[in-house]
Amino acid sequence: MVERDTKSMIKLLIVTSVPSMLSAFLLPFASHFRNQGWQVDAMAYKISDSTKCQKGFNHIWDVEWSRNPLVLKNFMNAPSRVKQVVEQGKYDIVHVHTPVASFVSRYALNSLRKQGKCKLIYTAHGFHFHPNGNPLKNTIFLILEKLAGAWTDYLVVINREDEEAAIRHHLLPKERIRYMPGIGVDLNYYNPYTVSESALARLHQELGIARENPMFLSVAEFSPRKHHRDILKAFAKLSRPNVHLAFAGCGPLLEEMQQLASDLHIQSQVHFLGSRDDIPTLIRASVATILASEQEGLPRCVMESLSLEVPVIGTNIRGTQELLKYGSGLLVEVGDVDGLASAMDWILKNPQDAQSMGKHGRKMIEDFYALSHIIKLHEALYSEAISKDN
Repeated sequence: MVERDTKSMIKLLIVTSVPSMLSAFLLPFASHFRNQGWQVDAMAYKISDSTKCQKGFNHIWDVEWSRNPLVLKNFMNAPSRVKQVVEQGKYDIVHVHTPVASFVSRYALNSLRKQGKCKLIYTAHGFHFHPNGNPLKNTIFLILEKLAGAWTDYLVVINREDEEAAIRHHLLPKERIRYMPGIGVDLNYYNPYTVSESALARLHQELGIARENPMFLSVAEFSPRKHHRDILKAFAKLSRPNVHLAFAGCGPLLEEMQQLASDLHIQSQVHFLGSRDDIPTLIRASVATILASEQEGLPRCVMESLSLEVPVIGTNIRGTQELLKYGSGLLVEVGDVDGLASAMDWILKNPQDAQSMGKHGRKMIEDFYALSHIIKLHEALYSEAISKDN
């Protein structure tokens, strides 16, 4: 732990369910505020196992909870652990992310918040009640958000649909609801001009794909809401033996999707790549990326693709729709296999127009979604939270 002047130092604790959320998306924020002289700590399940988190934060705290909201341990030891850490650390701000961590932490810290001992900020990465959701589940999740809203100083939403829903359902007073367009994209890392030709050549050699043969890419966990099944069925409809499809990601449905590719007789054209650390190269090697989800907040993989000037085929849902509405991709309805196939076919038949879409996407990301812009919004919110008595 880095020692600083505790009399003047601002203390921030970032809380997530699992450390991968921190290491994948939130380390730039920790780095920025640490460079400002802040103490920035983090809490997550098994965070001590993450080397990136060990290096990225002043101090890290383990907590016993599960991403599954129905697991009882979430409400047994976790609340007392969270409260103990915050009381001991005397944090000025506790910023919570991800559903379970956010709900449990706000419940645990409400008494301290009322006493003015810390400010609680919650970033909702896509509410779990949404137009495509089951009505009963929507009702339950809405009730939980309303309940936890009373334990929250500021609510951050990352798309306009959630902003409107938060105001309409009075989750918090309107003046304490903040719209921020996502959690930012590092435009230096996701830069089309930093992906080398040699890296692209190595990837094609690894996959056994000729450079002239087009490839589509989907970057997403293999879970039911991502609808990998629709992508595979749509790809099979193309009936183009020289076109390839790659999936980057892991998850519980991986083996089932591998079997489906075999059943559809497209296994020789489909590549299941698992977890990868060369996403920019994969995206640049693709003619388009595909996200067929039924639910998103503001999908990072879509922003990454557009940052790299590669167009996106996405479903007409919250978040994705917002990113593609200005013409940097193609939208289809959730579950529309024929629509997905037609969108892929259009990309293949109109390569120049597709490339123009991608270039337009890069400009849009630069204007609204750059990491530097989102960090400035966090600076303003944190300053307001510290200076205000709510």
